[in-house]
Amino acid sequence: MSDETLAGYRDSIDNIDAALVFMLAERFKITKAVGRHKATAGLPAADPGREAAQVARLRALAETAKLDPEFSEKFLRFIIDEVIRHHQVAARE
Repeated sequence: MSDETLAGYRDSIDNIDAALVFMLAERFKITKAVGRHKATAGLPAADPGREAAQVARLRALAETAKLDPEFSEKFLRFIIDEVIRHHQVAARE
């Protein structure tokens, strides 16, 4: 593999990483709004039923995309845990 080939791959990876960061930022803008709504509506920060459904949905999507479902679940769990933390902070404000 030439350096030019490697540089092209790395450019693509960098673009994907940037897109992931911006998509996560947008996702967290929405989930913070959800947290504020839950706080004002007196709803709990966590929703285990929704979380389980999302994990199942993401695992199925991962299988379709030929991505390790275990990895996708760990990734989603990390995000969910952070969202719940934000919702708990919103409930205290």
